[in-house]
Amino acid sequence: MDLIAQRSELIEVAKGNRPADLFIKGGTVINVYSGEFLKQNIAVYKDCIAYIGTSEASIGEQTKVINAEGKYLSPGFIEAHAHPWVVYNPVSVTGKVLPLGTTTTVNDNLFFYLHMGAKGFTEMLNDLKSLPGNFFWLARLVSQADYPGEREWFNQKDVRELLELDDVLGSAEVTRWPLLYNGDSFLLDTMDFIKKLGKVSDGHTAGCSYEKLNAVVAAGVTACHEAITAKEAFDRLRLGMWTTLRNSSLRPDLQEIVKLITEGNVSTNRIVMTTDGPHPAFIEKEGFVEGLVRQAVELGVPVMTAIQMVTINAATYLRLDDYIGGLAPGRKADILLLPDLVEFRPDLVIASGQIVAENGNLTASLPEVDWNNYLVRKPFSFSKSVLENRNLYCYPHPTESVPIPVVYFKSNVITQRKDTELPSVNGYADLSGHDGLVHAALIDRNGEWVAKGILERFALNLDGMASTYNTTTELLVVGRNPEAIAKAASRVHEMGGGIAIVDGDEVILEIPLPLTGMMTPDPSFAVAVEYHNNLLAAMQERGFPFHDILYTLLFLTCDFLPGLRLVPHGLYEVKMDKILLPAAPLAALSYQIKN
Repeated sequence: MDLIAQRSELIEVAKGNRPADLFIKGGTVINVYSGEFLKQNIAVYKDCIAYIGTSEASIGEQTKVINAEGKYLSPGFIEAHAHPWVVYNPVSVTGKVLPLGTTTTVNDNLFFYLHMGAKGFTEMLNDLKSLPGNFFWLARLVSQADYPGEREWFNQKDVRELLELDDVLGSAEVTRWPLLYNGDSFLLDTMDFIKKLGKVSDGHTAGCSYEKLNAVVAAGVTACHEAITAKEAFDRLRLGMWTTLRNSSLRPDLQEIVKLITEGNVSTNRIVMTTDGPHPAFIEKEGFVEGLVRQAVELGVPVMTAIQMVTINAATYLRLDDYIGGLAPGRKADILLLPDLVEFRPDLVIASGQIVAENGNLTASLPEVDWNNYLVRKPFSFSKSVLENRNLYCYPHPTESVPIPVVYFKSNVITQRKDTELPSVNGYADLSGHDGLVHAALIDRNGEWVAKGILERFALNLDGMASTYNTTTELLVVGRNPEAIAKAASRVHEMGGGIAIVDGDEVILEIPLPLTGMMTPDPSFAVAVEYHNNLLAAMQERGFPFHDILYTLLFLTCDFLPGLRLVPHGLYEVKMDKILLPAAPLAALSYQIKN
C-alpha cells in the first residue's frame, strides 16, 4: 500500500516541529491494539496519522481542528469479503457505505473477470483507484459453475498476473471446494503461488464436514465465511482458519454463530465479520459493516471486541495491519467520529486524511466510469429471432412412463430432486394441469447450447421471466407460458442484459443490467434499491415464497449447492455429480426457425 506522507514528515509532526493538516481534539480513542478507551488527540498529516496523545503541539495556523468532545474515535471499518455486483456497482455501493463508516472493502472480481478478462479488469481496477477509501480485490481462480472453455479463460498466466497486482490481496473464495478436496492440480499449484506472494486465500466451504474440512485447509485455504452454526464456526477456528461471521440478506446468521463468542469463550483475534454481498434493500435497512457491529453488540459481544473484528482483526487477516485497521502513528488516517457506541453510525468519516462524509452524507466526489471501456464479451452473439421458438423453453419428454426429475425449491437456494410424472404433448412435458410447475432454461449467450429443467415452488403464476442475473450470466428463463417466456427473453436481449417479467403479452417489469448482465451502471445506489424492491414485489405477487430473489436467481445456475441445478452442462444433480439431462446444441433449434 502506497502512502503519500513521508516517514520523515510524520516524525516532524509527531515532535510538534511541523503543523498537522488535521487535528482531532478531545475525543475518546478506541485503541484496538490494547483494548482501551483513551481520552486523546489525533494529529493527521496528508494521508496518515502522525501523533496520538495529549499534546497539542502540532496545531498550526493552517491546521483544521475538529472538536471531538463527547465522541468516540474509531478506525475505519473493513469489509473483507465484499461482492460489489448485487445490482449495484463498485461506484454506487461505495457512495452508499462510505458514509456508514466502511473505509475499506475487499472485493470479489468474478463477473468483472468473466466479461472483461485480465486486461479489461486490470484497466478497470486502475481507474477505480480514484474511489475514496481503500478499494481492494480478491481474484477468482475458477468460476461458480463449470462451463465449456472455463479452464482456458481462467488460465494460469492471466490468473497469476492478477494475483501479483498490488491491489489484489489474494484469491477469492473457491465455491466449488470439492475441487480442492480432490486435489485439483491447477488450484494447488496456484495456492502455492499465492503463499509465496504472501497473500490470502479466501474460502467457501458450505456443507463441508469437519473431516473434509481438514483436507480443504491442507490445500491452503486461509479463511471461510460459510459457517451457519456456532459448531461450524468452532470447526473452522480450531483448524486454523480465519473465521468470518456472516450476516447477510440471504443468510442472516449472526444471532446463531455469534454464540461462538458469547457462549464459547474463545480467543477472538482470528474472527472477523462480513455482510457477504447483501442485496441493496438490506443495506438500505440494516446498514453495512456498522450494522454488523451494532447487531453483535446487541447480541452480547463487548463493544471493543465487535470493533476489533471489523478493524484490526480484518487488517491482520489481509496482511495490511501495518497500514490500516487501527489508530496509530504511521497508519492511514481512516478515522470515524462516532456519537455513541450503540448505533455506530459516524457523524464524520475521514479516509486517507480527507473528510469524505458528514452526518451520513457523502462529501467526496465519485469517479465517472464508462464501463463499456473494459468489456470484451458481447451481451449476445445470436439473433433475437432465435428466442421466438417456444420449443426452446420446453422440457423434452417423449415417453410419459419415465418420471421427470423436477427441481423442487426447499428454500431460497437449496433444492432437491422430485421425480414427477407428467403428460407428453408433441414430445415435450405438458405443465398445464400442474399448478406450481414452471419451465426453466439456461441459454448460452454465445448461442452454443441450452440447458433445460422444470421448477417447483419457484412461482405459482409466473407467465414469463428472463434474467442474465445469475452465476453464469447466461440467459436464464423461467415461466409457465412459453410465449410469455419468449417475450421476456427478447426484451432482455434488447436491453443487452438484465431482468424482464411478462404477464400474458405485456412486459410488466424490466430492469436493465448491461454491466456484465449483473449490474446497473447507474451511480445512484437508490436506483439499485428500487430495482430490487420492484423485482421482489413482482415475484412475490406471482407466488415466489422466499425473501431473497436475487440469490435464488444467482445460485440456481451454480454447481456446488444441493440438490438439482441448471448449469451450462445441463440439468445437474450435485451430490451424485451427475448430469440428468445434457445441454442441447442451440443450433438445431435455430435451424428450425429458419426453415
